[in-house]
This record gives sequence, C-alpha cells and structure tokens, in this order.
Amino acid sequence: MRARAIPAVLVAVVAAGCTASATDSPGAPEGEDAGAAVTAAPGERLTLLPQTEPAAAALAASDVFFDSSPVVVSARADDRPGLLLAASAAVGLGVPLLVDDGDGFADELDRLDAGTVLAVGEADGAGADGPDVVRVPARAGAVAASTGLPLDEVEEVAAEDELEAVADLDRDEPVALVDEAPDDPRADDDVEQLPRVRPGADRAGTVVLVPAEDDAVAAVATARAAGAQVVVLDGPADPRGSEAARTALADEGTESVVALGDLAADEGLDWKVETAASGTELPGGGQLLFPGRLLVALYGYPGSAALGVLGEQPVEAAIQRARDHAAPYEPLAGGRTVVPSFEIIATVASEFPGPDGNYSTESEVDALRPWVEAAGEAGVYVVLDLQPGRTDFVTQAERYRPLLELPHVGLALDPEWRLAPDQVHLTQIGSVGVEEVNRVVGWLADLTREARLPQKLLVLHQFRTDMLPGREALDVSRDELAVLVHADGQGSQGDKQATWNRVREGAPPVWWGWKNFYDEDAPMLTPEQTMEQVQPAPDLVSYQ
Repeated sequence: MRARAIPAVLVAVVAAGCTASATDSPGAPEGEDAGAAVTAAPGERLTLLPQTEPAAAALAASDVFFDSSPVVVSARADDRPGLLLAASAAVGLGVPLLVDDGDGFADELDRLDAGTVLAVGEADGAGADGPDVVRVPARAGAVAASTGLPLDEVEEVAAEDELEAVADLDRDEPVALVDEAPDDPRADDDVEQLPRVRPGADRAGTVVLVPAEDDAVAAVATARAAGAQVVVLDGPADPRGSEAARTALADEGTESVVALGDLAADEGLDWKVETAASGTELPGGGQLLFPGRLLVALYGYPGSAALGVLGEQPVEAAIQRARDHAAPYEPLAGGRTVVPSFEIIATVASEFPGPDGNYSTESEVDALRPWVEAAGEAGVYVVLDLQPGRTDFVTQAERYRPLLELPHVGLALDPEWRLAPDQVHLTQIGSVGVEEVNRVVGWLADLTREARLPQKLLVLHQFRTDMLPGREALDVSRDELAVLVHADGQGSQGDKQATWNRVREGAPPVWWGWKNFYDEDAPMLTPEQTMEQVQPAPDLVSYQ
C-alpha cells in the first residue's frame, strides 16, 4: 500500500517566480526556450519491449514514444531518491527519462537531438556529443527550482509501490515522488535553471502493460511523459487477470498496446491482449478461472432424477438449488468468489450400442441450449460432461461446439465411460490415454483462443490411477484452459480420502475437484467439513 502524501505545508519547494505550468514551458529565464518534444505513436497494434535491464528498457521506451526531445532527464538505476524525482520531473516536463549508467545513452541523446540533460541525484548526464548538463541534487526543492514545475505536493513511496506510483504520475498535475520525507523543506534558489520545454502530443490512445515485479521505473516514466496509459499487472502477468488492463484495453479509444519486460516475452500475449479487449467475462467476473474462484456444481442430466440432482427439477429451480448449494461456501472460501455451477451430462453411457454403435446417447444441442443459456443469464457456470463409449472425446466435443463457444461453458471428460472396441459399460471400467486427452486440450484451447473467450475449464474425472494412463504427460501448457482433475470416489470418508490422496500422487500441476454423493457417501460431508477435511481445499465441489 502506498504511503500517504505529505501535506504541501511541510515542504515549500517552489522557488520564487517559478510558477509556470508544464504546458506553458516551465520557469527558465525569459528567452531560453528549448522548444517542444515530439511524441510518437507505436506503429503496430502490439509492440513488444522485452528488455528487462533498466537502462535498456528506458532506451526502448524512449525510442517508441519520442521522435525528438530538446531536453532529457537522466538518473542512475541504483540511486532510488534520484530515480523517483527524475521520474517526477520527466513526466511533469513531458520528456524522456533515461538511465545514464548503461550502453546506448549517448546514442539516444543524439537521436533525440537533445540539447540539455537534467541529471538528478547521482546521475552524470554527459553524452558523447556534449549536450549541456544541468545537475540537481535529489531534493524536491532543487528539482522544482530548476524545472519550474510546481512540485509542492510531495508523496513518500515505499519501494514495493514505486512502479505503481510512477504509473500514476500525471504531467498536468506534477507530484514529487520521494523515498522518504525530506529532512530540509527549504526551497533551493541557487540551482541552475533548465531551458523551457513544451510537451508533445498526448498519446492517451496507447496502453502500456508492465508486470509489477519489473525494474522499469524509467521506462514507465517515459511512457507517462508521452501521455500513454500505464497498467501495472499485479499477480499473474496476464492482462486477462487484471481488471484495470481489461478496462483500458476494451476502451474504444485504445489504439495500440506496448508490453514491457518479462510480459513481452510471453509468446501468447497477442491473443491474451485481444481476449482482454473483448470485455467478455466469466460468471463471478474476470477472465481467469483460478485462483480466486470456487465452483460449486450440481451434477446430472436435465429431466432425469436418476442421473443426478441436477435433473430432479426444471431449469429455474435447478438454478436456485445451485445457488443454495453455493451459498454456505461463501464464508469458507478464503476470499475466493463462489460461483454456482452446473455439470450437465451431454452424452450418456448406454448399455445398448445405439444406431451409431458407440454405446453413448448424445443429447441434441437444441435440447441442452435452454439450460445452458438460462444458466449463463443467471451467472451460473456450465460444464458439459462427455461419456463417449466407443467413440473418442474430440469427436463428441465437436458436436457441442456451438455451446462451447459461449464464454460460461467448459468441458468434462469421463474416462470411466470411454470404452475400447471390445468393451461394454458396467462390465469393464473405461480409460483414456493421455494422447487423446491432449488432443482435446489442443482442440478446446484453439477454440477458446480463436473466439477470444475467457479461460475455459477442462475437467478430467478420475477415481482410479489406471483411468488416465500416461497422465504425467498431460499438456497443461495452454493458458486458454484451466485443467482440473476431479476425484470421483464415493463411499466411506476414509475410502474417499484414500482415493483423493492416491489420485493426487505424482500429478502434473492441475487444479482439483471433489464430489459429494448424497446417497453413496457414508456420510456425505457438510460444506464446513468439505473445506476443512479435503486438503488442499478443492477448486470445484460438485454434488451428485
């Protein structure tokens, strides 16, 4: 959390006579006007700046956002007081901030046609071609007196908050960022004054994305000096997981995006940006399923009480029942959003081969659509469960593409009901090799990416280790999906816990689900017992 701003009455930092605003060429002697900076707009929809070293990142940002600038601010990366005040000065003046202890500094001064460098704190500021250097100590009063910026508001910033603080700087409302309250509040009247400079065009149509852990203060200050919006991604470095990023990217005025640092190295960033820009969200908000969410689901087949609690009532009553099941988990979820859910059996294992010979009865899309659409309108997440018999999971999933193209619909695979060519249900317990599961992963991930949909849930039901042979090779690399293994064991709680532990052993990094059976468990756990006794706490709890 950022430290509070220090009241202006504690620091008189503006020298007498230096009161001009940044847009009116701040306070140098009359006649010493250096001219205006010329900002630039990125030429592409998405520009990647993968540099992580502070000096290189600052140079890259300067190259993207400025064609020229008669004045440049410089600081050293290891001089935190100087860097913070240099950021304040650069944004207030509307000029680039460069780190002068790295390669390329002199060349960038030449490209920008810079005539003067404001060197703050420990910075040297000297370029190869010898631009004029105005050196000021890392004190708010000195920077204000030299630049003419009205830095009478001073904000003390903790180290972990500095990137966010720089991203919040506004060139129309200058603020002095400091690492601690100044010891000497007096104005500095004897510093050399900077030539007047005017900021360039405001590039508010560009959104800059930067991970919170990046060392990118100078690069972010340069972006803000050009008027670009900056969103600091806290938590997962993924724009889909940031409300601020989704809002900025979805704004109709956003024309281009710049990604800084480690984020720019993400090979999937292009589609993640476009997904975030779509504005489509999951039930419960956001575009990423986990962490931060607990699904509580009713399992079954619409219209059939024999196949689970979902079908014991019509759709509107089922929606209310799902809400009633989810409500007790809200105080138990550890701050996670609890989302009522349906797991609808879309294809039902059959004792008869049927016309297609696959021992699976496939529901028509139009028969399921009223349930799926009503659930979406009510904020209920939906998972379509496949029991494919002798056909394969991808073939059956393709039948339900029209429903899976909806943002609130995920997919579940039930290996128990995946038969070999010579097997029949209830005589053998089915299984599916990881190669077929990975084909589903690729198919569903591609669908999600192409349609710019929020992350989809892929559930793998399992209560025996031999149901998913080769599971260690499960593809969990596709960020379009959240892959979850659902422990389907039933019976005594001792047996269920043994199944839970056995299924989890040696698993790849997946999310976890637990099923409570009304009739088969002895006894069925209460919500409190579920969250206390099932460890780690599940991400999906379903009821059958």
